[in-house]
Amino acid sequence: MSTSYDVIVIGGGNAALCAALSAREQGASVLVLERAPEAARGGNSAYTGGGFRMVHHGVETVRSVVPDLSEGEIANTDFGEYTAEQYLDDLGRVTQYYCDPDLAETVVRRSTETVQWLHGRGVRFVPRFGRYAFKHEGKFKFFGGTVVEAAGGGRGLVQAEYQAAEKHGVEIRYGAQAIALLRGREGLEGVRIRAHGVEEDLRASAVVLASGGFEANREWRTRYLGPGWDMAKVRGTRYNTGDGIRMALDVGAQAYGQWSGCHSVSWERYAPDFGDLERPITLSRNGYPFSIMVNAEGRRFVDEGADFRNYTYAKYGRAVLEQPGSYAWHVFDSQVEHLLHEEYRSKGTTKAQANTLEELVARMEDVHPGRFLETVREFNAAVKREVAFNPNIKDGKCTTGLAINKSNWASPIEKAPFSAYAVTCGITFTFGGLKIDTATRVLDIADAPLPGLYAAGELVGGLFYFNYPGSSGLMAGSVFGRIAGREAAAHARGGQSMAA
Repeated sequence: MSTSYDVIVIGGGNAALCAALSAREQGASVLVLERAPEAARGGNSAYTGGGFRMVHHGVETVRSVVPDLSEGEIANTDFGEYTAEQYLDDLGRVTQYYCDPDLAETVVRRSTETVQWLHGRGVRFVPRFGRYAFKHEGKFKFFGGTVVEAAGGGRGLVQAEYQAAEKHGVEIRYGAQAIALLRGREGLEGVRIRAHGVEEDLRASAVVLASGGFEANREWRTRYLGPGWDMAKVRGTRYNTGDGIRMALDVGAQAYGQWSGCHSVSWERYAPDFGDLERPITLSRNGYPFSIMVNAEGRRFVDEGADFRNYTYAKYGRAVLEQPGSYAWHVFDSQVEHLLHEEYRSKGTTKAQANTLEELVARMEDVHPGRFLETVREFNAAVKREVAFNPNIKDGKCTTGLAINKSNWASPIEKAPFSAYAVTCGITFTFGGLKIDTATRVLDIADAPLPGLYAAGELVGGLFYFNYPGSSGLMAGSVFGRIAGREAAAHARGGQSMAA
């Protein structure tokens, strides 16, 4: 087993594997250090739905990555289009225009070619019918900018990427935790690792950090996100504890982005503390745009219909965490129950169901019954009943006169049977991280590159603030991972950098 490489990639998820594949394509010798054992490999990527938000212009773009799209699917689907301008606007809008414009531009402009690149390396893509399209008047209509996902979700994605990496000669070590970056007079010289209780120094001309954020680190969550975040459930891997960020800061890297922010969602209230690879997304509860969401006091606390769910779900986990007891309930009636995804019917779901609202609240654990019934009565009375309900568009079916109005999909809660689902906060990844340039070079506090050090994935700061447009994480990780691999290989082998 070698102890010297052109490029060492720290991490084992999508961004890391894109970097490894890209570096190997440039002829570099590449080692991937995956902290997790092989059975738990893949980082947070393995726990995702596998969605990619890319610029597309309808069916022709979709067919470039889904060549087996059938004529029937084409005839019965409105894919719409999603332009670069719309993508940039979405990134700006949901992050309150804090997102780094250069990083955002890079993700957007390279999104389509990067998905096509992944397709060419064995990742199979399929349309996202199950999550981002409802059938309306006999035709599926996509909404919210995301139309494709990796077949098999996140696990299918990383499995295909590992197969490609192994096929192309990338070396992979499992159970290997990077603990320090090694520096010499000329810059980075390698990585110190700990594997099976033994420390070892590995030499490399370039290192790519792609080991995730600090979402699985209770102490850092409390320090940077604030009180109460130590109690949040972790949706994904237990191995993302901020190792890459810490090591980079130790050698002079610049902290960047919103360290007090994170991606967090409505999650099964009694889920385990960490994600389950056997059911990675079945604990999500993302049907709330068609619900009323109530807390322990029986009160609504967010505008459930503020936007399509993929523009709000990543910030509503925080809203749930901030409620008394850090839990809430999604409440539906039979008029909208059929719109809920399969996750609401999965094993381990905490659900109450009844034929009357009085019986329902009696079965909802820890909810004030009188205030709940008052909330439902007030909500129903405030609904604009003359406006038609349409789940495929922001339909303007709203409430008026409430302390917190619902902007869209305000269907009254009045038709039995009624159902309610208990949720808490599930954290996905943290927004704060390292500062990079568009060539993925890690920058120091003077904005100068640290020679030989590159970064991609969750540990890159500056792209997401406050919120997140769905399916942007895998896309950004892929774009910057691909760039990082190419740049690291060029540095190691004396080639030309795109940043030159």
